[in-house]
Amino acid sequence: MACRLSELVLECRDPAALARFWCEVLDYVVLDEDHGALEIGPRSGFGGPQPTIILSPHPDPEPAKPRLHLDVNPTDRDQDAELERLLALGARPADVGQTGDEPWHVLADPEGNEFCLLRRRLDPLPVDAAP
Repeated sequence: MACRLSELVLECRDPAALARFWCEVLDYVVLDEDHGALEIGPRSGFGGPQPTIILSPHPDPEPAKPRLHLDVNPTDRDQDAELERLLALGARPADVGQTGDEPWHVLADPEGNEFCLLRRRLDPLPVDAAP
């Protein structure tokens, strides 16, 4: 099986302003707010066929550093087994200043692009719902 793309995370100066913009563009709604970060997504919420977008506050996003990263969730195994699978595929642990207490793993793909493996397991998309 595979992971599912569940969230896009975008660092930005003004999460509320970007939330208003992207909610209008995509017909999304604000789903959650946590420490200044806003999660927006379809009215059906997290875990559906469309990913949510987390607008993460950052005082000065670095132009040379990608401001977007992917979050993925396992679909057919627990997080530890999926982490093992991703590492075997060529992912590597990445240090972005995490404490070690986070419920996710920060990884980098073979070219160094960061992404996070989240804990929550999602059902695979039905074949007819996949793009």
